Amino acid sequence: MTEPTHDEAHGGGALAERLNWLRAAVLGANDGIVSTAGLVVGVAGATDDRSALLTAGLAGLLAGSMSMAAGEYVSVSTQRDSEKAALAVEKRELREQPEAELEELTELLQARGLSRDVAMEAAEQLTARDALRAHARVELGIDPDQLTNPWHAAWASFLSFTVGALLPLLAIVLPPTDWRLAVTVVSSLAALVLTGWSSARLGAADPVRAALRNVVGGALAMGVTYAAGTLLGAAGV
Repeated sequence: MTEPTHDEAHGGGALAERLNWLRAAVLGANDGIVSTAGLVVGVAGATDDRSALLTAGLAGLLAGSMSMAAGEYVSVSTQRDSEKAALAVEKRELREQPEAELEELTELLQARGLSRDVAMEAAEQLTARDALRAHARVELGIDPDQLTNPWHAAWASFLSFTVGALLPLLAIVLPPTDWRLAVTVVSSLAALVLTGWSSARLGAADPVRAALRNVVGGALAMGVTYAAGTLLGAAGV
């Protein structure tokens, strides 16, 4: 009777984790689009030199992707260290006070809707099978077999940002001079509609509102940087 509940919870947690990773990838691509588009459009306001645009775009892509990767690595490493520390504490408590931990697990299962007798039986069975795993999943919400990997997170952030940044970079250097700005703005805004819609769908939010918010933010970023670049170019800076 208790097995389906345990498996279902575990499956739901795995699904939620996969959705979180996918949402993070979409948001990383979104950051790559906005930051790189803002940068190259700003430079385009000051100069139409292809080499300058390519240099600025590549610098922004590399700096942004490395920054995203480093930040994600540090963040996920901290999370992993916290998970390991929590598991170590739980392991010690199970060794030093097994009766109290069994009672704690019983109460946690009761809080999920089981009767006292059923919760006690389930707690005893889960403890006999693997006490640490049972407490990790029920009490801590951690799967000991699937701890967060900082390297995976760093590479995912690096790649997603790079993919997003490539669009405005190519859009600003490949078309003819007269078309560069328009192609970059239109393609970047179209991509922001896609990332906004995707992130909203993954988070069960309103996709229209999310896409509109994305477009407004991206347009504002490009507008501000283009104005700044134009002013600096006019001033001969």
